[in-house]
Amino acid sequence: MPMRLPTLIALAPGLARRLLPRRVRVRLTLLYGVLFVASGVVLLAITNLLVARSPANLVLVKNRGGEPVLAPGADGRLYLGYPEANSSVQLNDITQQLRDQAIRQHEIEMDHLQVQSGIALAIMAVIAIGLGWLVAGRVLRPLRTMTGTIQRISARNMHERLAVVGPADELKDLADTVDGLLGRLETALDSHKRFVANAAHELRTPLTLEHALLEESLIDRDATRESFRSNFERLLEISKQQARLLESLLTLSSSERGLDHREPLDLAVIAEEVVDASRAETGRRGLRVETMIGPAEASGDSALVQRLVANLVDNATGYNTPGGHVEVTTRTDAGRAVVAVANSGPEVPPEQVERLFEPFQRLGRTAGDGHHGLGLSIVRAIATAHDAGISAHARPGGGLVVEVSFPPRTGRAQPALEIEQLDDAPGIR
Repeated sequence: MPMRLPTLIALAPGLARRLLPRRVRVRLTLLYGVLFVASGVVLLAITNLLVARSPANLVLVKNRGGEPVLAPGADGRLYLGYPEANSSVQLNDITQQLRDQAIRQHEIEMDHLQVQSGIALAIMAVIAIGLGWLVAGRVLRPLRTMTGTIQRISARNMHERLAVVGPADELKDLADTVDGLLGRLETALDSHKRFVANAAHELRTPLTLEHALLEESLIDRDATRESFRSNFERLLEISKQQARLLESLLTLSSSERGLDHREPLDLAVIAEEVVDASRAETGRRGLRVETMIGPAEASGDSALVQRLVANLVDNATGYNTPGGHVEVTTRTDAGRAVVAVANSGPEVPPEQVERLFEPFQRLGRTAGDGHHGLGLSIVRAIATAHDAGISAHARPGGGLVVEVSFPPRTGRAQPALEIEQLDDAPGIR
C-alpha cells in the first residue's frame, strides 16, 4: 500500500538527517561544491542570455542601381546599399537565404558555447570540491587540535589549557571560552576535593571517639552501671553532633541547587523569631542581645531564610567572648531588604574574613569544640540561591559584621559575595 503524503512529510526531516554526512569536513566540502556549481550555473545562464539577446545584425538591402556598399544605419545596424540611400527595401530570396544562414550559424555557435561552458563548469566543479576539501581541513584544523587537547584533560591534569594564539577571531573566542570553563571546573573540583576531605575528617573524629567508648565499655570487666551510663551519655551527645553535621551538609547541598519556590516574607518577623529562640543560649553565655528591627520585605524560601538568620545569630553567639554582645538589624535600604548581624569577640584578621565563608573553615578553633565550620558557608549558599548579596568585615575591636541584602519582591538581582575591609557598616555599631 503506498505511503501517504503526510507520512512522507513527517519522515522527511529524519531521512534528511540520516542522509547527511556525519563529518563536518565532508559537509563543508559539499556545501562549497554546491555553492560553486550554483554560482557557475547562474553566471553561465546570464552570459548565454546576454549573448543570445545581442546577435551581430547584418541587413542586406538594395537600391536604385550602382555598386552597393556596407554602411551603418541610423538604428545601429549595418546596411548594404547605395551611399545616398536613406531607407531599406524588401529583401530578395538570396538575401533571405543569407539571413537564415546567419541565424542558423548563430544558433550553432550558441549550442557550442553552452556545451563548452558545461564542460568547463564540470571541470571547475571537480576542482572546487578538491579545493573545498583542502580549505575545510584547514579551517577545522584548530578545532581538531582543541578537541584533542580537551580529550587529554582529566581530573589529574585539569590545570592544562588550550592557550590558542592568533587573531581574535571566532575560534580564539571559542578557545578562550573553553579555557575559562576549564578554570571554573578546576576551581569547583578543588573545592569539591577539599569539601570531601574536610567532611571525612569531621565525621571520622566522632566515629573514632564512639569506637573508643564502645571498646572501653566492652573490655572493662569492672564497669559499673554509672560508667555505662556516662559512656552512653557521651555517645548520645556525639550522635547529636553528627546529626547536626549531616543536617548542615544537607542544607548546604539543597541551598546550592537553588530555590524550588518563592513566597513573600518579612526579615523583621524572621529575625524576631530567631532572636527569641536564641535567648536561652545567649543568656547562658552571658551575652547582651540588641535588636533594631525594621520592615524588610523580600521573597524566597522562608525556611531557608530563617536558617540563614539563625546561622548568623549562632555564629555571633558561638564565636563571642563572655559578657559580649550581639546586634541584629533589619531594614530596607534602596528598596532591598537587609539583615545584618554583628558581634563582639576575638579579633579577626581582615585577610581571613573571606576564608570563613568556605566549608569547614574555623578561626582558631578545633574540630572538638562543637563547631563544624559550616555556618557561614550555608549562609552564603542560601544568599546565592536568593540572588542576595553578602558583605562582611572584621570589627576593629574584635568580632565580625555580616550583612545580607535581598532583592526587592518585584525584581531580581545578580548573586554576589563581596568581602569588604571596612571600619564599620551603616546601621551597625
